[in-house]
Amino acid sequence: MRSKAKVVASTSGVRDELMLERSCHARIRVVYLLVYARADELIKTAKYIATPGKGILAADESTGTIGKRLASINVENVEPNRQALRELLFTAPGAVEYLSGVILFEETLYQSTAGGTPFVDVLKAGGVVPGIKVDKGTVEIAGTNAETTTQGLDSLGSRCAKYYEAGARFAKWRAVLKIGAAGEPSELAVKQNAEGLARYALICQENGLVPIVEPEILTDGAHDIKTCAAVTERVLAAVYKSLNDHKVLLEGTLLKPNMVTPGSDSPKVGAEVIAEYTVAALRRTVPPAVPGVVFLSGGQSEEEASQNLNAMNKLEVLKPWTLTFSFGRALQQSTIKKWAGKKENVAAAQAAFLARCKANSEATLGKYGGGAAGDTATSESLHVKGYTY
Repeated sequence: MRSKAKVVASTSGVRDELMLERSCHARIRVVYLLVYARADELIKTAKYIATPGKGILAADESTGTIGKRLASINVENVEPNRQALRELLFTAPGAVEYLSGVILFEETLYQSTAGGTPFVDVLKAGGVVPGIKVDKGTVEIAGTNAETTTQGLDSLGSRCAKYYEAGARFAKWRAVLKIGAAGEPSELAVKQNAEGLARYALICQENGLVPIVEPEILTDGAHDIKTCAAVTERVLAAVYKSLNDHKVLLEGTLLKPNMVTPGSDSPKVGAEVIAEYTVAALRRTVPPAVPGVVFLSGGQSEEEASQNLNAMNKLEVLKPWTLTFSFGRALQQSTIKKWAGKKENVAAAQAAFLARCKANSEATLGKYGGGAAGDTATSESLHVKGYTY
């Protein structure tokens, strides 16, 4: 017979487990209430950002990364120069017609124009939704072949609340995976990054921010397009499994994936081929509840990114989401070169930026006819091995 002490201990353990389980269920109910209380706002914002004919400018480069951009034109990486570049972009005449959102770095969220108007107000006046980069970069996963996971979940809730108060209405979190000869991405890396994206997404929604879910598969390597397609499908399937497990409101999210392309060390393929493989991967993994897919450019040239996006939108297959852009380098490269840090070049630089915004707007409708042939600025590859920012 079991002693009375053992029975009491056993009963106590069961009671503790039940209390923990009830606590978890209570937490889930609270999360439901927090998210669904904001559901209308989240859905409205996500749908607006995914408006056909519009896209996102990713101007969320960290201080170090924007320093690399400025160094390429021999401009010092100091706050006034960073502010001047962002003001050039945000105030380019006519450009906001083609933009629905701009992702900001924390510094930029609180900056103003030279005339004293907060950037957030400039964007809102143009019908552009301000967003914010909330991740804290990547760290290596122990026991892997230099695979990474993304950090920044600590204090994310309080930061999101602060960013919402400052005017941001959506957020971005970048997870990075690689295709490697040793079977990467490993199952561990896929699961950890999917889990991180889901936790981030739910915390954002609790605080009123639409989460952009970005599981980027790097182009580094000699793999072919079929390998990239298979890995993209595996990663997206895991991400949406985790998002559903965490009860994330999919209608209030956006997906920012890589386009399915061969590795950077492999022969290139045509835009039509990239479009077919990319759309097929999305159709197999992304729920129709998601209002928009906002592609990253992944080191493609400005012109390649536009042509590939255009080819996807010309495909005559069911695409239940808007296919649009969330480009950084592929919207800014030729603009920065035109500017070169000189006030007298601002108008020419803004004209270059407007041209790229218009080109990508047309690409979201499958109506881009090209036009950058022979333009070295827009045709230049932007690939950087192991890209970080």
